[in-house]
Amino acid sequence: METLFFGDAPNGGNGLWAFGLLIGATVLGLLVHALFTWGARRILRRSSDSLPLRGALLRRLPEPLRILVPILFAYGIRPVVRPHLSAEMGTVLDGGLYVLLIVATTWLVVAALRAGEEAVAEYYSIDVPDNLKARKIVTQVRILRRIATTVIIVLGVGLVLLQYEPFRELGTGILASAGIVGIVLGIAAQSTLGNLIAGIQIALTQPIRVDDVVIVEEEFGWVEEITLTYVVVRVWDKRRIVLPITHFVEKPFQNWTRTSADLIGSVFLYVDYRTPVPAVRDELQRVVEASEYWDGDTCALHVTNTSERGIELRAIASAASAPQLWELRCEIREQLVAYLREEHPDALPVVRAQLQEEGGSSFSAPGGPERP
Repeated sequence: METLFFGDAPNGGNGLWAFGLLIGATVLGLLVHALFTWGARRILRRSSDSLPLRGALLRRLPEPLRILVPILFAYGIRPVVRPHLSAEMGTVLDGGLYVLLIVATTWLVVAALRAGEEAVAEYYSIDVPDNLKARKIVTQVRILRRIATTVIIVLGVGLVLLQYEPFRELGTGILASAGIVGIVLGIAAQSTLGNLIAGIQIALTQPIRVDDVVIVEEEFGWVEEITLTYVVVRVWDKRRIVLPITHFVEKPFQNWTRTSADLIGSVFLYVDYRTPVPAVRDELQRVVEASEYWDGDTCALHVTNTSERGIELRAIASAASAPQLWELRCEIREQLVAYLREEHPDALPVVRAQLQEEGGSSFSAPGGPERP
């Protein structure tokens, strides 16, 4: 054992002391991390201003720092420990510290990016009525954070693999002896690269944003999550539609909150020619003014079509959001039908028919029970 660890070291007799020094530096790093975390939390609790980024960093960074700080202390003491180890153990120590340093640093950067995203989401809350600007920023930050996280993890894994010669030789041998593998991998990666490019395009141009109201695949819902490869749409009945992110770049869809959340909706009524349209228009105005869902902007009633059976009325009204518009339309439809039924029963649709009597004369009658 002594030969393995310290056999060819110039000061092999001090090897145990060197390992003790290495362990002591690691423990000191843990203590420094714990003291720093404790102090930061106390300062944050006493601080009068609540900055989202400060709280997010304090939630996300302690775990990776618990690994990184002891490694940095051990790395700093390495020049003192290295001469007391054998060549083999020195190589193992250097490689191990290097790999741990890369892993901890990668974890720290990823955690910092996640903390930044959480801080932005907390500062720009989307749980407010007028949240267009917030949804733009949150969507951009969320997609760009995921792209940056993927790149950083790939770089970290690459740096770790480059540390070991067998992996470099294995990769070189595969590429040299089977070039077809590279072609196959390139073809297989086309969809992934396409999704990545589509994700970047959506982050920059923003045809959709988090919490946008959309109609996609003939379903009404809200954009719940946007990742690098897919988008989750929450349907009104709590179902989820998962679509590839390229769907929103290559295919048409409806976005009801692209520029603003307010919308205009329509309600169609099919009534008789005897309907007093001005009276119905006045009733529509009364209904929307009494409704809690109307935003006070648009209200109108038009005769949009006629047929041999009756006329078509279209009532339009506006609301501040899609859910409020749905409630307003249902309210208008219900109250106008009740108004016509109670105040103008002759306005309800009827079926007219011409009956032939035995004597050959004929007469017209409105719809209803047939005459004997």
